[in-house]
Amino acid sequence: MKQLVVATRNRGKIRELEAMLGDLVDEFRCAADLAGFPDTVEDGVTFEDNALKKAREASRFTGLPALADDSGLVVDALDGRPGVFSARFAGEGAGDAANNLRLLEELRDVSAGERRAAFVCVLAFVSPDGFERTFTGRVGGQILETPRGDGGFGYDPLFLVDGFDCSMAELELERKNGISHRGQAFRQFREYLEQN
Repeated sequence: MKQLVVATRNRGKIRELEAMLGDLVDEFRCAADLAGFPDTVEDGVTFEDNALKKAREASRFTGLPALADDSGLVVDALDGRPGVFSARFAGEGAGDAANNLRLLEELRDVSAGERRAAFVCVLAFVSPDGFERTFTGRVGGQILETPRGDGGFGYDPLFLVDGFDCSMAELELERKNGISHRGQAFRQFREYLEQN
């Protein structure tokens, strides 16, 4: 693929994609590279809704194939919340500490065995001719009662990963990327590119 626009202003995410897909894509463009790139209002009710909306708008704006993702934490005891509101669970502009505190408050009376959760990532690929495809990654775990670890971001310190005796924030970055919801979705996209 010659060019791929990624609906993000996060250059760190672009570097990760270049490392993962650089042999399959000649040039990556991101919102920060393009004047007037629209800020998508993420008003979907699912991760897929938001990822597709961002990718569609990016493809329409640039006339290029576009990639976008939406991800977050779903907690069984909270009927799937925070879900698409993961980044703003404690309110618009809330940071990781506030979001984690709200999560712990909402789970205060929920026993350890009832704290099942998953990180979910939906990656959407949209081409100018209208072709659309999504890729989904999911990693299961439990919500801890207190944070553990200094790595990662978001809810990582509260997320005890299935099959590991550590939180997502305690995993080495390479190991985390190997099992993470984002890593799974992006590996599926890579397989798609290789086959098409």
